[in-house]
Amino acid sequence: MKKTFFYNFFPSKVEEEACKVNNTPWVATQELIEIRDIYPAPTINLENPWQIKKIITRDEVILGNLVIPFFESLEYILRYWTLDVSKSLVINENGMRVNVWDITKENEPKKYDGGNVCFRKLYTDDYSLSCTGLFNDHILNVGDEIGLYWDPRSSSFMFKLFSQIRA
Repeated sequence: MKKTFFYNFFPSKVEEEACKVNNTPWVATQELIEIRDIYPAPTINLENPWQIKKIITRDEVILGNLVIPFFESLEYILRYWTLDVSKSLVINENGMRVNVWDITKENEPKKYDGGNVCFRKLYTDDYSLSCTGLFNDHILNVGDEIGLYWDPRSSSFMFKLFSQIRA
């Protein structure tokens, strides 16, 4: 099932009356919901599974966070999660602890566990994967190209460094 945000712009009569009584303005709300989709969740091509490819930015280097755009987060990550888990991610400001497998060296994968890795929703509706250990181990810098995908089999992120710009 596909996840999307439902925005409630119009108050019910009860909500409208409550706003009048409390002398407060109506504030539109959003809720994460599941909708039926005519297309199944994207199949992960194991030959080239990197659904999210990006170039590291200055802000990401400074904060040690990978920013994942809204669309890519909903389509390639939350699509594989249950609605309850997805809602708790959206509601919880501290995010969720997740695991990341670094498979840059395919013969020597390295696991960054949930104690040091956090996935959270940003106020911009984009999402952030915080993993300073990964940034430090690879000495990631502006212009480096990485790949990322959610592996539903292991319930973890998979990371790979494709190219690195040495300063």
